Amino acid sequence: MTSATALSGARTAATAARVLRQLRHDPRSLALMLLVPVLMLVLLRYVFHGSDRTFDSIGASLLGIFPLITMFLVTSIATLRERTSGTLERLLALPLGKGDLIAGYALAFGAVSVLQSLLATGLALWVLGLDVVGSPWLLLLVALLDALLGTALGLFVSAFAASEFQAVQFMPAVIFPQLLLCGLFAPRASMHPVLEALSDVLPMSYAVDGMTQVLTHTDMTAAFVRDAAVVAGCALLVLALGAATLRRRTP
Repeated sequence: MTSATALSGARTAATAARVLRQLRHDPRSLALMLLVPVLMLVLLRYVFHGSDRTFDSIGASLLGIFPLITMFLVTSIATLRERTSGTLERLLALPLGKGDLIAGYALAFGAVSVLQSLLATGLALWVLGLDVVGSPWLLLLVALLDALLGTALGLFVSAFAASEFQAVQFMPAVIFPQLLLCGLFAPRASMHPVLEALSDVLPMSYAVDGMTQVLTHTDMTAAFVRDAAVVAGCALLVLALGAATLRRRTP
């Protein structure tokens, strides 16, 4: 198929290249994506100064959560800015489908996510002394999947916001419940049965579980594979929903 309804690798790559050029000229967004997770990990390390075990148990989970949050914020605001400025409407008037646009954004921010995850994981392991039993590469994989999930969620919620302020307001609705129920503050099994059942369908729960598997097991476990697959599957599902709900402009 040659129509804009078919996902095109060339159009997707062109969209990703355009987004990356824009990001190169937006140092504040780059700093938010690349440096904030690193700075938060440094702050966390010294909050638990003298308590290495606590830092190991919490730091591994937050290594995935911090990138998810920052990518959610930046992606939702950047996509909304495209729509409110009229750029999105002009782009979709070309032979460019919604799938191409969403995939291009995901590819561009995914490339930034790789760099972000490398920086955060490298700092946590070899500078801050995060002690994990499993492979650092598995830790990096979960951090990257979390960042991609944040990107997908940001693209999705941007369709329902009319301003950048509204995009930020989606964080309490989308991120905070997952943060409270993911098992970071209390074991999920000890929660009220209703909350435990709810946590079972939230992707951040599996992100934290995946980090815990790397923290406590030397080899890749079946539970880790399940957790990684759930996070990746949720990211792909949300990207598909984002393409379906994307609007050309804000009323």
